Amino acid sequence: MCPIMMAIEDNYRHKGLRKQLVDLLRSGGIHDEKVLAAINEVPRHVFLDSSFVEIAYSDQAFPIGSGQTISQPRTVAVQTELLKVERGMKVLEIGTGSGYQACVLAAMGARVFSIERQRNLYFKTKEILEALPFRVKTFLGDGFNGLPTYAPFDRIIVTAGAPDIAKALVNQLKTGGIMVVPVDNPDGQGQTMLRLTKTGDGLLSKEEFGEYKFVPMLHGTDND
Repeated sequence: MCPIMMAIEDNYRHKGLRKQLVDLLRSGGIHDEKVLAAINEVPRHVFLDSSFVEIAYSDQAFPIGSGQTISQPRTVAVQTELLKVERGMKVLEIGTGSGYQACVLAAMGARVFSIERQRNLYFKTKEILEALPFRVKTFLGDGFNGLPTYAPFDRIIVTAGAPDIAKALVNQLKTGGIMVVPVDNPDGQGQTMLRLTKTGDGLLSKEEFGEYKFVPMLHGTDND
């Protein structure tokens, strides 16, 4: 049995820890039961190298190699809740990372298209995703460019700290569509989580949802 196939074991212990995590998120202010159900469905432990299962279901971010992290579950839940995903929607994710966020979206019935710029991480995550039941289309590329071939998208989610709001992504968002993106603060300390809604006149309405710290969103692709 290959290592990845062994890693996707999902036993009663895993499921029990996942339920505890969901209860923690619910008590912490996550109210969308569809989001909580998706988090309860996705086995977070398969996205981590650590053999300590309890760590996988703690509300913490962890390094996954190539200078990237798997976001803490609360951040995943917040971004997903802000996105207001409905079944069948086309969702573009910028920053595949571990693949965990993409699987949460897929578990909600979204058609997920995800871009990763780190070559090594892209292939590692692609292999994991192919061993899971969640359908995610992955692409190696520059997230600032989006995926014009597959546009327009109902929703766009950015899982890295963006220096600004990329015009290409706005152009690929449907009218009435929503983009959730953490944008760098002017002082260089962390990001503000924004929800942008594309209005009928092509403009964006903006809502702010607190301060976060993400790895930076970078141009181009990288081998490490």
